[in-house]
Formats: sequence, C-alpha cells, structure tokens
Amino acid sequence: MEIVIRPATSGRAGWLNPGSDRRHGAPASTSCFGVAQAFARLLERGDVLDAAGGTDIFQMPAGRVKITTGVDTVRCLRLSDKAKILRWYADCCRTPIANTAAGPRFPVVALIHHERDGRCRGEMLGPPLCRICEHSATGPLPANAAPLPSFGVFVCRAAKLLGWWGRGLGQPNPFFDDFTGAPLSVPRVLAPSERAAF
Repeated sequence: MEIVIRPATSGRAGWLNPGSDRRHGAPASTSCFGVAQAFARLLERGDVLDAAGGTDIFQMPAGRVKITTGVDTVRCLRLSDKAKILRWYADCCRTPIANTAAGPRFPVVALIHHERDGRCRGEMLGPPLCRICEHSATGPLPANAAPLPSFGVFVCRAAKLLGWWGRGLGQPNPFFDDFTGAPLSVPRVLAPSERAAF
C-alpha cells in the first residue's frame, strides 16, 4: 500500500491517497472510538467521520506500507506521555493518516480510510467486517452498519498478526527511522487543557 501526500496549495486541496492491496490486510472495521473522534476534531477534519462518528480502519503489516511522497509533512500526536499509540497525520492538509504503536516493533499500521478521487471504501477495501466501540457513537448507526466483531474476526486478526511477525513483515516501518527506531516526527504530546476539551 502506498501513501501519497499531495501538499495543499490552498484550503484543503491536499489529500492522502492510499492505494490498497486488501489481500495483505486484516479485516477492515469501522470504529466509533471516542479518541478517534477527538483526533479528527483536533485536526478540524470532521469530514473523515461518518454520520455516527465512525472511522474506517484497515490494518496492514508495516513492511507493506510506503510513504512515497510528502514524508516531510508527516506529523504525529500523543495524547499523553504514557500513551501507547501514536496518531499520524499530514500537516499540509491536516489529514489523519494512521495509528501505530509508540515504537516500531509492533508490526501493524492501522490506516485511516478517506473517500477521495471518487473511490469508495467498498472499491478499495471491501465492506467493513465489524464495528467496534459503538457505545461512543455520536449519532444513530446506519441500517447497513457492520455487526459487532465475531469470534471468527478475532481469530482471523490474531492469525494475521502472528503471520506478519513470523514472516518479518513488521519491518521496515515507514513511520520510524530504520536505524534509530525513532518516530519520523517528534510526537506532540497534548496538554491537559487540550485533552480536557474533548
């Protein structure tokens, strides 16, 4: 999967364009997790949420994700000093990109899907197989909302993760330096007042 960041010249002309090979990913899901909603609002990108406040997530092995252009615009947030998740975005257009662990060893990149260039989620990733954290939904779920995750979905995801680890697909991680393991961008830790706003 390639991430192409086209710098914005005005407004929100810049965008992130993931071309995906879904065969290599874990099951797509739609998450209504409150922190994801806060991330979108902080970036002033509520347009990446659906009507219920959900975000489409597609997990890929880190070694199959490449940032082909716009690396210098990549930034990340950390909700607190102890947070174990880094939330990445393109600074040029304030577009959420992905979530990763705080270090490069965990082999997963959770990519945030956006409908751009006329390509819908179904065309790129297939329909979401489950919906998580629906208790944080900010509106009614659509009639065609994906079901809660089944035992089979958890088994499939676990098998994928173990397979990626075993085959070394967790490296290289495009969001971390290959030699030092440091994040591409120094994480900005939100101040307590910023966190309280959400």
